Amino acid sequence: MKLLVVEDDVKIAAAVARGLTAEGFTVEIAGDGDEGWWRASENTYDLIVLDVMLPRRNGFRLCADLRAAENWTPILVLTAKSGDLDEAEMLDTGADDFLSKPFSFPVLVARIRALLRRAAGRDPTPVDVGDLRIEPAARRVWCAGIEVELTAREFDVLEFLVRRAGQVVNKDEILAGVWEDDFLGDPNIVEVYVGRLRRKLGHPAATHTITTLRGAGYRLEENR
Repeated sequence: MKLLVVEDDVKIAAAVARGLTAEGFTVEIAGDGDEGWWRASENTYDLIVLDVMLPRRNGFRLCADLRAAENWTPILVLTAKSGDLDEAEMLDTGADDFLSKPFSFPVLVARIRALLRRAAGRDPTPVDVGDLRIEPAARRVWCAGIEVELTAREFDVLEFLVRRAGQVVNKDEILAGVWEDDFLGDPNIVEVYVGRLRRKLGHPAATHTITTLRGAGYRLEENR
């Protein structure tokens, strides 16, 4: 697995690269946002580890630029920021997961492996629920015949719901199935992703619904 680490702190970048190399990954380092953009645009990586506070092009902008260029490589953001608004901003730029500094290296490795597992070995069978169609092999989504761009994590949450269409699934089930058991953050992050999916997939004539059942969870179903 080939990883790109975009980090301007030379000591942190070198330490992370050494540790990940010892774990069996191939690692390349970019020291600022512009170099990160160039490397990610010119090469193929299995995952990008991205610092937020970068010179020349910060992590928020780099992440947003990559998604705008239809680069859907999983992105794990490293940030010294904290709080719901900061986390929401990271997700809105297209990041798939985040880890606050200072972080434990074993947790970093666990998060990376979890993202990589979710990006591989999926059931490729297309699934339809009402006007919603997902093609897991291509990681593409259509709503009412119009293709919708989702981040890797958004797609994972949607696929989890689609494959359980008609069933009620709670936050813990979604966290276990999508984030897996290495997740140490706020379980309310599920609400953030469900809200994003509703905004991206909603239209007045939609024939599918993501329903919130207070105290129970969520249910994706075809409108009758």
